[in-house]
Amino acid sequence: MAHALRLAARGLGRTWPNPAVGCLVVKNGVVLGRGWTQPGGRPHAETMALAQAAEGARGATAYVTLEPCAHHGKTPPCANALIDAGVARVVSAATDPDPRVADCGHAMLRAAGISVTEGVLEAEAVALNEGFFQRILRGTPLVTLKLALTLDGRIANAAGASQWITGPLARRAVHLQRAVHDAVMVGIGTALADDPDLTVRDMGVSHQPVRIVIDSQLRLPATGRLAQSARINPVWVCHSADAPVPERLQDIGLTLVPCAPDVAGRVDIHQALQQLAARGLTRIFCEGGGTLAASLIAAGQADAIIAFSAGRVFGANGTAGVGLLDGGPTLLEPDYVLTSVQVVGSDVMHIWHLRR
Repeated sequence: MAHALRLAARGLGRTWPNPAVGCLVVKNGVVLGRGWTQPGGRPHAETMALAQAAEGARGATAYVTLEPCAHHGKTPPCANALIDAGVARVVSAATDPDPRVADCGHAMLRAAGISVTEGVLEAEAVALNEGFFQRILRGTPLVTLKLALTLDGRIANAAGASQWITGPLARRAVHLQRAVHDAVMVGIGTALADDPDLTVRDMGVSHQPVRIVIDSQLRLPATGRLAQSARINPVWVCHSADAPVPERLQDIGLTLVPCAPDVAGRVDIHQALQQLAARGLTRIFCEGGGTLAASLIAAGQADAIIAFSAGRVFGANGTAGVGLLDGGPTLLEPDYVLTSVQVVGSDVMHIWHLRR
């Protein structure tokens, strides 16, 4: 199952709206077939592994990181494929939370006389597909907030300069995170100040994440790198539903996502995330800036934070990594739980998960 989970991880960032699943077909201690969900969610991991195993699948054990699907979608149910292949046993890690599947796949297999073992490395499987689980159960994608900070928590100096706070290895780690997320998100302030392209570079990958801008009043320039490349790699702009679409942003390849405004007239971040989940996104990597970071944290929507600390000090006249938080956090307990610390070149990367 650990091997199957490593196979599943190959699909992260490419299988949405489907989960990233891995499958092994094993008989007499020999792996006869391996598979993982392919880009766009098709074919499924089980289909790939069974095709490799061919007739050898009869009487074999299939290890699957998520309960085999039981409904007819773009392809027939994987539970039926396993039954038709004649496997003797299925070992699964986690139950699929999709109500069209939940426990039905396991039930179909048992009804066909196949031995089923559930819950093997379940916690690891749920963590791998946390974004898919969250989209199904809560209606929002998993959001990971990235912060590149000085030792005193600043993202720019007094003059507004922010490149580069962290070193090349930390920046490479950021590109890896982009590659395993469905989308990369920034606020309009970052889009205007940095003119980023938000693509994955120098990682040897053949796909690019969706690029999202939270832009309440549609101020995104048509001459910027995001707008200019929208026909090559997708750019989605979340804006207030009552904001008029300027002529410069029409017919240039952008996907406009109208969202309900909050009381201040800005995009309601929770509603925006619901809209993005409805469009199939499961994992979003947010790269700023401070205002958007504050909105996500205040709304309880920053599910994880990856913070890079660099050996620089900008002082109180620098720009804070997180903008103003209304009311301020409680002092009773930490908002986030530390799950990982790693030295990355000359910087320190620490990963935190929201306490729920």
